[in-house]
Amino acid sequence: MFIAGLARWCYRRRRAVVVSWIVGFIVLNALGGAIGSAYTDNFSGGHSDSIAAFDLLKTRFPARAGDTADIVFTSTKGVNDPGARTALESLFAEVGPGKLPHVVAIDSPYTGVGRVSHDGSIAYATVTFDKQAGDLPAKTAKPLIDAAKKVKVPGLTIELSGPLVARALQPPMGATEGIGLLAAIVILFIAFGSLLAMSLPVLAAIFGVGIGLVLVTLLSHLLTVPSFAPYVAIMIGLGVGIDYALFIVVRYRSGLHDGLDPESANVLALTTAGRAVLFAGCTVIISLLGMFMMGINFIYGLSIGAVLAVLMTMLASVTLVPAIMGFAGTKLAAKEHKRRHHRESAAFRWSRQIQKRPWIMAGVSLVVLVTIAIPMFSIRLGVADQGNDPTSLTTRRAYDLLAKGFGPGFNGPVLLAADFTGTTNTQTVTAFAETLRRDPDIAYVAPVNVNPGGNAAIIPVIARGAPQDRSTEQLVHRLRSEIKAQGLVMHVGSETAIAIDASDHVGARLPYMVAAVIVLSFLLLLTVFRSVLVAVKAGIMNLLSIGAAYGVIVAIFQWGWLRNVVGIGRPGPIEFWVPMMLFTVLFGLSMDYEVFLLSRVREEYLLSGDNATAVADGLAATARVITAAAAIMIAVFMSFVLGDLRVLKLLGLGLATAIFIDATVVRMVLVPATMELLGKANWWLPGWLDRMLPRISIEAPPALATAAVSAPGGEPERVAVT
Repeated sequence: MFIAGLARWCYRRRRAVVVSWIVGFIVLNALGGAIGSAYTDNFSGGHSDSIAAFDLLKTRFPARAGDTADIVFTSTKGVNDPGARTALESLFAEVGPGKLPHVVAIDSPYTGVGRVSHDGSIAYATVTFDKQAGDLPAKTAKPLIDAAKKVKVPGLTIELSGPLVARALQPPMGATEGIGLLAAIVILFIAFGSLLAMSLPVLAAIFGVGIGLVLVTLLSHLLTVPSFAPYVAIMIGLGVGIDYALFIVVRYRSGLHDGLDPESANVLALTTAGRAVLFAGCTVIISLLGMFMMGINFIYGLSIGAVLAVLMTMLASVTLVPAIMGFAGTKLAAKEHKRRHHRESAAFRWSRQIQKRPWIMAGVSLVVLVTIAIPMFSIRLGVADQGNDPTSLTTRRAYDLLAKGFGPGFNGPVLLAADFTGTTNTQTVTAFAETLRRDPDIAYVAPVNVNPGGNAAIIPVIARGAPQDRSTEQLVHRLRSEIKAQGLVMHVGSETAIAIDASDHVGARLPYMVAAVIVLSFLLLLTVFRSVLVAVKAGIMNLLSIGAAYGVIVAIFQWGWLRNVVGIGRPGPIEFWVPMMLFTVLFGLSMDYEVFLLSRVREEYLLSGDNATAVADGLAATARVITAAAAIMIAVFMSFVLGDLRVLKLLGLGLATAIFIDATVVRMVLVPATMELLGKANWWLPGWLDRMLPRISIEAPPALATAAVSAPGGEPERVAVT
């Protein structure tokens, strides 16, 4: 058996395994530091109308094809105050074309029109770069930020906005992640009561995630990988890495408690919990790869980055952990007075109480889950604008100044790009622009700007609503309908339009991805547990957990409930890629707990043939470790809620909520209640299907599973994971 052989090899060559991991960690991190990253926040994909507008700008208006940053300022004496004007014009000269890399133009309010508020207190200048923000290094905006900070004039306030500025202000990794890791260490120490046992899962996660992050960095040179991909990789890698190692260490300890020598306990740990880890990890990876169905470049990089983190933590769990356990030997065993049979636990008594009232317990838990999930049905996908940033950031203060002086739409103009061909010419485009000025959702339509070649034109349009508002989304769609009705060759573009198109694209494809992941996971569970109903039930319960998580994030981030507690600026749409990411990650992680619980239940059922006893024993034997694992994941995920990035708050809270619900309401109530109601039907599998399915087993090998010592009452004690 490969897994048993791997366990023995890692145990007997433990020094070589540990040294290999240490050397690999150091060498790869040095290589990653030398090569550097090439992250890009280009969220475009496919062949949308906004991309067509961008392509037209690149060929006909190359100086306007890049992204922009706004220098927004206000003065108590008015923006035309001589002192303020002199300082600002010096600033514009310092950050203009030829002064800063990638800057091709700067539009000053002192040389143009429409950039000073009616009361003269607020104005803004626009810096244009030669590329889109996602295609430029984050540090590109650093000289602009530094130059603005140096301007000191009494009564003058300068703020900056734009996607490139936001990226440059993105905090370095380490602060919030450290809090999550510290919380995980505390939970592990409480669970194990041993510094040595506590350190193993942490070491495995650090090595796995550390190498995984380097691979994500190197991957950014080959694929479009967004700048927040490392945060997502850390979030997922730390969570699963600590959990996977935890399950293996707990199973190793139980083997020692049952009288096995360290090598045999190592083999037991890997052939039971280790195989479950590999299966569960593969389920997470399959779920993450489901994002490839979205057809958007940056999602490929996000998916592969998370996959690499999970893959490396899996590898660390089944190689590094057994090697370190070999060094620890019997020192990992709990003290004699702390050991007890799982039937003496509160979890066993709880499972018996559920089995006495299965209909009531199942009904109450279903009502709770459905109630929490109700907000999900009003979910709106989009991209939150900088009005959601905390007020401590200059991007948020610049947003508020623009909204106050000119209207919220100035924070995300919509750009119409016309290609002069056929009946599309200066006259027809100008006439169309005139009709737009009567649109109630449009605050301002700039004059038609024809390129030097005379074969294209652009029309900046300012919506009345903010970039993230539904009215702006509806305006973009309405503009396209009107353009089509008039037969014009014109495209609706800008960052705002790109975000709307990406949201529509993901929203249309999301159901197909969900269906594909569910079907694949069903087939995997069917193969492992040889049960139709167990596989169906697992899929349904995972959907309930995920639905509840969606409901919570919609209520907080979209409706605004408890937003001050979470620390978000104002309600907004749910980032279009987050539900997809949440689904793939949560479906995989929920399967982890399903696998660890049901594998133990099936192991007990194969030994006893009694469904009720097997469920009670399986739940009691895994309750403590699943609770500890869930607490660790929740701590890691919730630590990201403490940061400033809204999208990471959203993802972290969604993951933490789903794991909490899954490990409590679903695993501790709904699963045992429904398995009690179904009885022996839980393990029903038609004979013809049994013959078709391949054999994959994650139960303990018979020779090890029957290794026992006398339990209380003279009953043989099977290997427990408490």
